[in-house]
Amino acid sequence: MTDDQKRVVAEMLRTGPLDLGGDVHEQRRVLVEMFTAFPLPDDVVATPDRLGGVEVVSVEIAGVSTDDVVVYLHGGAYALGTAASSVGLVGDLARRAGVRGVTVDYRLAPESPYPAALDDAVAVYEALLESTDPRRIAFVGESAGGGLVLATLVALRARDVPMPAAAAVFSPWADLTLSGGTIDTRAGVDPALTATGLRTRATDYVGSSDASDPLLSPVHADLTGLPPLLVQAGSNEILLDDAIRVAAAAARADVEISMQITPGVPHVFQAFAAILDEGAAALDAAGEFLRAHLDRA
Repeated sequence: MTDDQKRVVAEMLRTGPLDLGGDVHEQRRVLVEMFTAFPLPDDVVATPDRLGGVEVVSVEIAGVSTDDVVVYLHGGAYALGTAASSVGLVGDLARRAGVRGVTVDYRLAPESPYPAALDDAVAVYEALLESTDPRRIAFVGESAGGGLVLATLVALRARDVPMPAAAAVFSPWADLTLSGGTIDTRAGVDPALTATGLRTRATDYVGSSDASDPLLSPVHADLTGLPPLLVQAGSNEILLDDAIRVAAAAARADVEISMQITPGVPHVFQAFAAILDEGAAALDAAGEFLRAHLDRA
């Protein structure tokens, strides 16, 4: 059954309308439609809000009262995606972890290149600290949002801001120079991403900056002092090497690291948890990881 599920998901991605490197306005519409095609479960309560001057969506699970918060940074190659379109995935994770989610509508490129998204993520976290113990906060992000989580943690460390309890990144895009070997070696099996599309969006976000800057490509960052980290990726994605190198950098920096590579699945396979057993299992593991570290407070 699971092989059939993998084939269905791969075919959906391969034949779907999303073209990461296409017209940014059209692809924004396509991505939102993809992620909002199905109604939210009845227990998910999504409320627009603002933190630190940045628009966010608060995601709560009906009947769950908790002081624990996950700050969620959505994917979309820094140019696509919205907080609202991430609510389904955030709700699936919040239910498993027993937390409240805050998904961030950070500014998008090319209208707002680096460091706009990073500044917004930092602003939301610092505003949250005004009312929440950092030991009750975790970061989670997928794809570009995963890279942004890592960059945000490095930026917070540089500012001497208290670290959150933990962070989890799903299929992180953590190298905007696209130097990972799997950019080429996994191109034939990745049904979702292309090097051409990523280069287009990287140019949009990087702007006049240097793509190898650790705050743009955290595979090059010193990760010393970061909180416990979970990295999940699929073996059938061209960004596999980004995940592997992030985990290696964390290990070299004495960061508590958990690495989970799931065979035969694509980029951000967790988003298909409703139809892919491996996606549901990955979210279960992420929920357990978050719960374990938030419970240390």
